[in-house]
Amino acid sequence: MAADASQLDQLFATIAARKGTDAAASYTARLLAGGTPLCAQKLGEEAVETVIAATRGDAGATIAESADLLYHWLVLLAALEIDPADVYAELARREGRSGLDEKAARSSN
Repeated sequence: MAADASQLDQLFATIAARKGTDAAASYTARLLAGGTPLCAQKLGEEAVETVIAATRGDAGATIAESADLLYHWLVLLAALEIDPADVYAELARREGRSGLDEKAARSSN
């Protein structure tokens, strides 16, 4: 398998397919059965672990934690029935726009 961003879409499809399956047989199904609060909590935990690895300057751990973070992000999207393509579209909408301008536009809403 090629290592590229298309793996996120493949992983999301696998995650979405686990929704409603036996929670005793699948970690993903267990997370989804726990609902949005559990999925959001796990995403937050992985974000903190990624930050800790990065601040320690540990590239290997940062890579591993980033993979966990992306997985849990996709689980949260599945729990909320949000297609990752909607996030990609938002990123595309912001492309070429200054981050400072984008932040200012969000805070004026």
